Amino acid sequence: MIAAFFERLNEVHGLNFSIFYDAFDRSRFLTGLWTTTYICVVSILASLAIGLLGVWVAGSNSRPGRLVVRGYVQFFRNTPPLVQLSFFYFAVGGLLPTVSDGFGGQSPLVSGTGWAIIAFSLFAGAFNVEIFRAGIEAVPETMVEAAESLGYTRFQLWRQIVLPLAFRICLPALNNNLVNLVKTTTLAYAIGVPELLYAASQIWSEVFNVREMMNVLLVVYVLFVAVLVWVMHRWERAMRIPGYMP
Repeated sequence: MIAAFFERLNEVHGLNFSIFYDAFDRSRFLTGLWTTTYICVVSILASLAIGLLGVWVAGSNSRPGRLVVRGYVQFFRNTPPLVQLSFFYFAVGGLLPTVSDGFGGQSPLVSGTGWAIIAFSLFAGAFNVEIFRAGIEAVPETMVEAAESLGYTRFQLWRQIVLPLAFRICLPALNNNLVNLVKTTTLAYAIGVPELLYAASQIWSEVFNVREMMNVLLVVYVLFVAVLVWVMHRWERAMRIPGYMP
């Protein structure tokens, strides 16, 4: 019934939403939707892990480790994400060996989707390091000193005192960075990753429904961001401590 409605909409009004009545276009669009979702979820989780690891090393007694983290943050914060993605895909990827695809051909060791995840995770992770650092520095020093006086190790101090409080402080900034990461995933189009924008461009190149597909893309990304913001706000409310957080 839905397919018939959109076919009729195309015939009568010239609004060609082919993904709703054409099985081939729908399949391509759903593949792009799945690819974008996969990149977003993996990149978000990886960037959080990178941020936590980076801020841990940045607060350690290892001077080389602190310098490495500082250089990493400065590099990824001060260069465009599209340049970073191109660097990884063309420069680094070109240096890696190829592997047999089982059909007599050769495939790259890391796929375009893999490089997109790596590039976006490192890009967002650099900002997460600074976000977590700001949250940690906002934890009252008296709490840290009290824990140290009780004999807490550095790991115990971070796990039980510092990080739980720092997360509550930095969640709004972290939310903004992760939303930006979701929007940045459209850059994977530049290296041929079959994500949403790539799938939509293939469809409108053949069906000539640019206007309709751009509107569909807009709605889908609004929904992506809305879901992420809802999850982050639920997390923020769940972690709120009365009298500690505004």
